[in-house]
Amino acid sequence: MALIKSCRGKTPVFGENCWLAENATIVGEVKMGKDCSVWFNSVIRGDVNSIYIGDKVNVQDGAVIHCTFEKTKVNIGNNVSIGHNALVHGCEIKDNVLIGMGSIVMDHCVVQSNCIIAAGAVLLEGTKTEGWSIYAGVPAKKVKTLTPELFDGEVKRIANNYVKYASWFK
Repeated sequence: MALIKSCRGKTPVFGENCWLAENATIVGEVKMGKDCSVWFNSVIRGDVNSIYIGDKVNVQDGAVIHCTFEKTKVNIGNNVSIGHNALVHGCEIKDNVLIGMGSIVMDHCVVQSNCIIAAGAVLLEGTKTEGWSIYAGVPAKKVKTLTPELFDGEVKRIANNYVKYASWFK
């Protein structure tokens, strides 16, 4: 069973059909929608501020989601994939987004719907992306427009696959 801890009087809340890996850690003011999965060695720390996670979100192995005390919260929409070892900190991620492996999304960033943040990309504090875009690099910049084919083949496919993968462990 995952490590689920209360902090400062707040306890994580989970929607229907969520799966949490045995060594995932979820702490404090975290609210998660339905059909979500939190994978091995991931940490979601709602100890210093709130974290809201929508439906059909997967937080892959080693990812960290955190906030800044009295300054930033995390809001994540629906159909979002947070890649392996990504860091999501004090930001807003709208619907239908892929945050690539090892990428960093800093405080006050807003990732618009229908975006891909490439593996290893760094969104500096306060970055606001355009919808239907792919961002890459350090610091991350828009590198191309997201096509419907790439959207279906990556963003939608990965979110749907992680619901299936989680079912293998239930």
